[in-house]
Amino acid sequence: MKKQAGSRIPSFTKEQSELIRGSADFIGINHYKSLYVSDGSNRKKAGLRDYNADMAAHFRVSRNDTPSDKYAPSKILSDPKGLQCFGQFDKEDSLNDTERVEYLSSYMGGTLAALRNGANVKGYFVWSFLDMFELFAGYHSPFGLHHVDFEDPSLPRQPKLSAQWYSKFLRSEIGINIENMISPHEHEHSYYQ
Repeated sequence: MKKQAGSRIPSFTKEQSELIRGSADFIGINHYKSLYVSDGSNRKKAGLRDYNADMAAHFRVSRNDTPSDKYAPSKILSDPKGLQCFGQFDKEDSLNDTERVEYLSSYMGGTLAALRNGANVKGYFVWSFLDMFELFAGYHSPFGLHHVDFEDPSLPRQPKLSAQWYSKFLRSEIGINIENMISPHEHEHSYYQ
């Protein structure tokens, strides 16, 4: 990284490096789209430096090589992007969010498959608990497990179908069929698709 970004990378003294070595309790993964990455340091140097050039990486949507175990974390916590359901502006559509249930089930299935393949996944967070303001869509893109009525000054909340499903999943009242699931990035409403 120092080779790519040069002086823009802060330097640490040996003492500072020792202070932080091994101090992370976990690595959290918050992502909007999953891509496979390979070394791109042999690519032609870009004149204008930005974070894409600094990464010196080549990105692919499909996997065609073996991932490296070099940086395997001791723990993984997954914090996926959530599902932005366009067109769910009225309360009834928002409350019956079957697409979000499918999406959550797919992520849970993927997490289960990763666990079965040896990943040390220690946690999973849902985005998000409540409908909220979204940077690119304002209040018109309900992400939450609970509907919020932004037209009412008291902001009443009501659980959606996805909140009920997730609650039952956490109580082990329902399971996930990983044989029939679609991958989350294949979901037709995937963000930035």
